[in-house]
Amino acid sequence: MISNTTALFWFRRDLRHEDNVGLMQALKAHGRVYCVFVFDRDILDPLPVKDRRVEFIWYSIRELRDVLTTWGGGLMVLHDWAMQAIPELAVRLGVQAVYANGDYEPAALIRDEVVDRALKRRGIRFHAFKDQVVFERNEVLTGAGQPYSVFTPYRNAWLKRLDQSHIAPASPDFSHLAPPPVGFDLPSLESMGFGATNLISLGIQPGESGAHTTLQDFLPRMDRYHEMRDYPGRRGVSYLSVHLRFGTVSIRRLVTLALTDSGPGAKTWLSELIWREFYFSILFHFPHVVSSAFKAHYDELEFDNDPLDFEAWKAGQTGYPLVDAAMRQLNATGYMHNRLRMVAASFLVKDLGVDWRQGEQYFASQLNDFDLAANNGGWQWAASTGCDAQPWFRIFNPVTQSRRFDPTGVFIRRYVPELAQVPEAHIHEPWSMSSLEQQASGCRIGQDYPAPRVNHTVARERTLKRYARVRPVPGQA
Repeated sequence: MISNTTALFWFRRDLRHEDNVGLMQALKAHGRVYCVFVFDRDILDPLPVKDRRVEFIWYSIRELRDVLTTWGGGLMVLHDWAMQAIPELAVRLGVQAVYANGDYEPAALIRDEVVDRALKRRGIRFHAFKDQVVFERNEVLTGAGQPYSVFTPYRNAWLKRLDQSHIAPASPDFSHLAPPPVGFDLPSLESMGFGATNLISLGIQPGESGAHTTLQDFLPRMDRYHEMRDYPGRRGVSYLSVHLRFGTVSIRRLVTLALTDSGPGAKTWLSELIWREFYFSILFHFPHVVSSAFKAHYDELEFDNDPLDFEAWKAGQTGYPLVDAAMRQLNATGYMHNRLRMVAASFLVKDLGVDWRQGEQYFASQLNDFDLAANNGGWQWAASTGCDAQPWFRIFNPVTQSRRFDPTGVFIRRYVPELAQVPEAHIHEPWSMSSLEQQASGCRIGQDYPAPRVNHTVARERTLKRYARVRPVPGQA
């Protein structure tokens, strides 16, 4: 029953008005609901001046503000430290409760605890709801009541537990939205210390409208997802990861769409959505993974950590075309195809001998869709230090991966223009060209394009020895 009280809804990783659980709950319980978003300085201050994610959020917030205004409400936007700003705003507005959707990253949990305590001191309740996942915290556990650390049984348990109630859309009644008081206008990017990026020119459309357009583009391709998703030169994936990251689309909507199609493409896509929740579960139950290996014995690995190798990898100058194309795609667009994330990560750790945490942090600084749980899980998978990871003795061959997943070199040529005229027979190993072939292709190895920084066969043997020194006893792999 709606009471004659006032609440504040705090948008975070849920930048949409549709199918928003916390917003729905606030509107169901209160006669007046204000809405706020905080450009949190705890998060933003360390970022560079040009960060596509900040721009994506800014445009998404602008669209959200306009939509809420059409419903008679609006959106207060602050550039402040959220832990202090939210309690102060709640007091200023005279609300009885603050609503939000839950966040499970360690820093977010601390932030919410601080806010909750500050609100309680002022007699204001804080409510957080499950929204960014289908199942959270302890909802999917083993029969012994323990968190899963292997994906397949987690997925099976996830699917077994799922019913329609878990993915039913939240349908708010927007008639109770309250217009904000004056003085809470959307700050410009420049006033917050940021500048425009190439986000829009890349064709990335922020906001709920962008999520809708991206989803509609993917749905006709979903039936071939299982066949196309591993080929970076083809339009095979959904490109929805940035929208899931910032909540411009609901996970419930995506799962519902995946379940409406019984084909292998939809099943594979659904499995990828469950992987996302699996990594959320791992981060929540095992927060030590933020800075340490999931499997503790792998913290004893001794990496070479050559800074020149790391810089070459970041710049896409390793001499291995697929790895370099992947890194240049990341640097130019903030996006990297999932297959290439595995290839690039494996190469850094197992060919160049650089600590996976360095690569993880670089991805965190560059990815538009950076999500701590998924990024950490992916890097620990590639480094063989995580739960249900690639076995330590299986090492991606960058040339084999290149031949298999970019067979004609179309993706390589797109991002490594030095190789544009290299014949298909040599595109994966340009160093195999003769001097005459190099001259004819306009690509002299060691001058126009770097020679390989490492010999993969030699690097592989070195890595096998590195991991063998710290491998667990039988039964603990």
